[in-house]
Formats: sequence, structure tokens, C-alpha cells
Amino acid sequence: MKISKIKDFFVSVEVIPPLRGHSIDEIYKVVDKIAPFNPAFISVTKHPAELEYYEVDGRILKLPKVRRPGTMGIVAALKMRYDIDVVPHLTCIGNSKFELEELLIDLDFIGIDNVFVVRGDKKRNVIKKDGQYEYAYQLVEQIFNMNKGKYLYQNAKKTDFCIGVAGYPEKHFESPNMTEDIKYLKRKIEAGAKFVITQMFFDEKKYIDFVERLKKENITIPIIPGIKPITSYKSAKKLPGTFFIDIPEKLLEDLREAKTEKEEFFVGIRHTIKMIEKLREYGIPGIHIFTMSKPDPVLEILKNI
Repeated sequence: MKISKIKDFFVSVEVIPPLRGHSIDEIYKVVDKIAPFNPAFISVTKHPAELEYYEVDGRILKLPKVRRPGTMGIVAALKMRYDIDVVPHLTCIGNSKFELEELLIDLDFIGIDNVFVVRGDKKRNVIKKDGQYEYAYQLVEQIFNMNKGKYLYQNAKKTDFCIGVAGYPEKHFESPNMTEDIKYLKRKIEAGAKFVITQMFFDEKKYIDFVERLKKENITIPIIPGIKPITSYKSAKKLPGTFFIDIPEKLLEDLREAKTEKEEFFVGIRHTIKMIEKLREYGIPGIHIFTMSKPDPVLEILKNI
């Protein structure tokens, strides 16, 4: 199933791999609860290796380690266990173009139809690889070429990936302004992207304004809103510093006035449901919910929509 060709309103979810050394059962516990709602697809995030310090035999060693490994294993396991389309994240940072080609060949072998391309965060301790792309559009071009049978150094079997990329209703924090940010998004689409999943936002007007600006640039591929339920005042205060997004004043005030954690939870859920209803009135293709490995907020939303 190609995400770009889904006609009816759909719900999809994102999961993150468990921490190194933890069990995939952590993922199953989340998806087991969500699967009965028939999500259109499940996306799985990817994390690059970072340099960390370890004491080994009295010596301090600096070693590469992925905090949340197993993305591709989880993709295969979810596909087999639930018979649901699974979408792996592919990151430029931390992967060479040669490694990415091999990874794409493996994904083609196991029948993956859709991939989601991101540049990745430029953290100071992330290991940079030779042959690593600097921009997401470069990886989109590589995949688009593989779909035409053009591999890095040979012509071979055509793949058939539907390529998704990220969009930012409040602009990427590195972009000087929204106009510049949309130029980068347009470049990814011109390179071959067929759908967009947005960064989280908490005011439907941000998404609507974003899409209207894209229409003026003749961008008509599906723009899928990324939804993150806020369920506590603490998380509402923390999110802007991590994801560079705004929290509406009314939502923050309502969370602050809640007397218990349960009240906070339902304040956030009601806000999310109301926002989704307004988005559906506008005419969104579907919603993509970031689970953050917490199924309860997602279930509450799914029950109500």
C-alpha cells in the first residue's frame, strides 16, 4: 500500500525502539492495544550511533553506541506479527550512502512499500560517516533513482518505494524563516517525495496556514498532520525547548489549573480531540500520532474520534 494513494481518512502511529538491552515486548504492549483500531501504518524511528565513555579494565574508552537500536528488526517483526504496513525512518546523519543502499535493498526484500526520510539531528557526539548526506533531499534522490533501477554504481532491479519526508508548520528551527523552510521542503518533493508528515503542533491554525502556503507553491501531495497528545503541565513546559514549537496559552492555563494528574491528562486529551475535529473539517488526509511508547493517550483519542 502506497501512503500517497490512500483515499479515505486514516489514522497511523509512530513508535520508538526500546532502549538498548530492553525487550521488543515494550513495543508489542503498545501496538497490541492500538492494532484493533486498524491503523493504516506504523512508523518506526531510527537513531544514529553516538560516542559514549565507558570504563573497561581500568581504562576509559570512547565507544560508538546506539541508545535505541533495532529499527529494522522491529520493522520486520511488526510486519510479520500484525500484518500492518510498517514505515521505517531513514536518517542521513549516521549512515553513509552505501549503507543506506544496502538497507534499502533489505527493505525491498521484505516487502516494505513506504519509507520516511529525515536528515536527523546534528548532535555534537553523533558519529559522522564518510559518504554521509548533508540534506534529506539527497537521500530522497537516491531512493528515487533506485525506483528507476539506478543504484550508486550499477543499474539493477527497480525498487518501488513511496517516499515520505518531514514538514514543519512552525518551520525547522535552523531555517531563518518560513519562506526559506518551504523552499527546502519543495526541494525534497521535487526530488521524489510523495507525502509529508508534519512535526507536532498544538494549534490547528498552524497546520492550516502551512498547507495554504504550500498550495500557493503548487504542492499538492498529502500533508499528514503529526499529533502528539499533551497529558501534563510538565511536558507542556518541556516540549518547546526540545521541538521548537508553541503551546497555546489557553491549553497551558487549563493544564496549570488542573488539580490532579488525571485532570491534566483529560485536559490534554480534550484539547487534542477538539483540534483533530477542526482539522477534519478543514479536510486532512489522516492523522499520524506520536505514541512515545505510551498507548493510553492514543487509545483515548482513538475511542473518541
